Amino acid sequence: MSDLGQVAWPPEPIRTERLVLREPEARDRPTFIELLASPEVHTYLGGPRPRDELEREMPEVPEQWLGSFVVELDGAMIGQILLRRAAGHRRPAAVGKADLGYLFLPKAWGQGYAAEACAAALDWFDGVLPGEPVVLTTQSANVGSMRLAAKLGFTEVERFHAWDAEQWLGLRPPAT
Repeated sequence: MSDLGQVAWPPEPIRTERLVLREPEARDRPTFIELLASPEVHTYLGGPRPRDELEREMPEVPEQWLGSFVVELDGAMIGQILLRRAAGHRRPAAVGKADLGYLFLPKAWGQGYAAEACAAALDWFDGVLPGEPVVLTTQSANVGSMRLAAKLGFTEVERFHAWDAEQWLGLRPPAT
């Protein structure tokens, strides 16, 4: 994955009705470790990473790059949104397009936070890179992620087998 090009970063925090999307900070490190070490979060992502490995290797300010948003609720990190260029994607239909990814703590599931945060990040993206499509890949077995993709306006491009499971590739056409 590579960056999004000539986009001013970091943007001002993005505020929704309940959430703030902002650049990662040092105070978020424990939550990033929790996200990456969580078996529940990584059920459809190839499994969690060992917590002791994350503690050793994670920088003081994790995930600090263009397109990486912390999702904050009431002053605490509950998830992450990523928008990155899919330069090395396995599927030709996705190569070179912006790719949306997200991780949320299990305690934040089922409350609409992912939809709210992803919609805000996509609105930001449409404002800074108008006319660009966005792709999203998820395991087809991940029912919640499939529902979210549809809600956000992604439509199926193809299904393929990778990482020992059927994957779903969706495309969100450019905003007009």
